[in-house]
Amino acid sequence: METLRTFIAFPLPAAVRDHIRTLQDGVRAEGFRMRWVKPENIHLTLKFLGNVAPADIDGSADAMAKAVGSAPVIRLGAKGLGVFPGINRPRVLWVGLQGETRSLIEIQKRLDERLERVGIAPETRPFKAHLTIARAKGNLNSKALVEVMAALGNTESAPFTAEEMVLYQSELKPDGAVYTRLKSVSLGSDT
Repeated sequence: METLRTFIAFPLPAAVRDHIRTLQDGVRAEGFRMRWVKPENIHLTLKFLGNVAPADIDGSADAMAKAVGSAPVIRLGAKGLGVFPGINRPRVLWVGLQGETRSLIEIQKRLDERLERVGIAPETRPFKAHLTIARAKGNLNSKALVEVMAALGNTESAPFTAEEMVLYQSELKPDGAVYTRLKSVSLGSDT
């Protein structure tokens, strides 16, 4: 049976992607061995669905619409650098978020609940809003990474709004992932 590799995310505006590109350049200049995520491929991911049957796409989109309801747009900004799972064994480098993060967490929680009703397993770990910018290639010098994170981590992007939740298909290609928009829902206006 054919399936589609999918995830749900908020797309980022160009100004935030430019901010991320600047941070990546700053970290890259220090010589860390990492696989860098192309800034145009960075999204604020709410839920990785994995492989979904094409027939289940509409159910996922319906869950998105119900999770959003009449929620207003969410005002956010990108700020700070962090790593998963921790600084002693950094595997993923990410940019943090600030602003109306409680609203973001609430929408993600509702989304997870609605998706569970259509047969998609809920997250086992708490949601941590972040933007993945790189993955480590081998072991990294933790001390040097802490210094770089401290030097660059206080810069912040221009504020932006998360206003459109998108269900994306992710196709893995030799030169990187290709994302295709399948469905989207808009958050309501707060006017």
